[in-house]
Parts: sequence; structure tokens; C-alpha cells
Amino acid sequence: MEAGSLDPAGSWRGICDALGSVTRPRRLDSVDYLGMRQYFLTISTGQRTRWFTDATVVAEVTLQFLRVAGDEQVALSAYCFMPDHLHALVTAGSEAADFQRFVRLAKQRSGFWFTQARRQRLWQESYFDRTLRENESPTEVIKYIVGNPVRAGLVETPAEYPFWGSQIYSREEILELIAIESVSRV
Repeated sequence: MEAGSLDPAGSWRGICDALGSVTRPRRLDSVDYLGMRQYFLTISTGQRTRWFTDATVVAEVTLQFLRVAGDEQVALSAYCFMPDHLHALVTAGSEAADFQRFVRLAKQRSGFWFTQARRQRLWQESYFDRTLRENESPTEVIKYIVGNPVRAGLVETPAEYPFWGSQIYSREEILELIAIESVSRV
């Protein structure tokens, strides 16, 4: 799946289907990764190893991503660590924000910690990303991200899954947000 594209059904679900691929996704021009934008990001673990079933690993990788996000003027509006990949809605907070730099540094720092702790590689090469368009609802992306464990059969409800969160919203606020969005669509 190419960066910036949707699957044939017009949703983000195709990204999960494409995660097994180790080919490098085609990137947009570098200028398309600068400034105040929102990105749907997916990063797989190397060999699709299920590292994110360990709460210690998830906590440390989350910490590294949040530190880099603060340094790079982006926010993780929502994130979810599935057993073998990470989904995140990344919101750039300034015109100086550089999404590619954020991803590179976050993977590098979390990967370094992991290699020191486990003597193994954490991440697969590259990642999948998609820039949200102005007319797209970030709430729908958040709903997709926190609903991923339910669709994967890991839990019955998003509230039961421990490995998702947000840098700017509480879990309760996100659950409320997606519940309101679901009711308004009925």
C-alpha cells in the first residue's frame, strides 16, 4: 500500500492487511511531511514478533515515543500497541514539525532501548503512513485505532485493552468521544 493511499474499500483497514509486507512504502515528497498536519501511522515489529504483549516493553516504547513527540512538536492524539504493530494518530503542532524526523527518532530511540534490554531488533524497516485530508474526521481514525483490539478478537470492548492511549486525551475522554460519534451516526 502506498503512503497516502486508502485501501479499495476507502478505509484505513487495508493498512493492517498490508502489514506483512516488508517492501518499503513509497513516500510523499519531503515537503508533504512538514507543518501542521495529521498522520495515521502504522509501524510493524521486526518479523512480526509479538513484542507488545509485554507491559514493560509497551510502557518503555510509549515513553520513548512521547519524549520524541514532545521534542519534535507533535502529539500522539491516539495510539494502540497491537501485539506486533503500533497504530497512532500523530498531530503536528507547529509549522516546523517534521513527521519523518519524528518517526525516525522515535523508532531509533525505542529500538535502541529494546536492543539494550532484549538483544534483539524491535522494528521492521520503514512504516506506513497516511496524511489526513481536511475533510476527514480525526475521530474516525481514533475510533479505528482503539477499536483495533476488538476487531482482532483480543477483547470485547476497547476499555478492556490496556495498551492504547493518548498524549492529549484521557482514556475516558476517548471512549466518550467515540461513543458520541457512534450515536451521532445512527
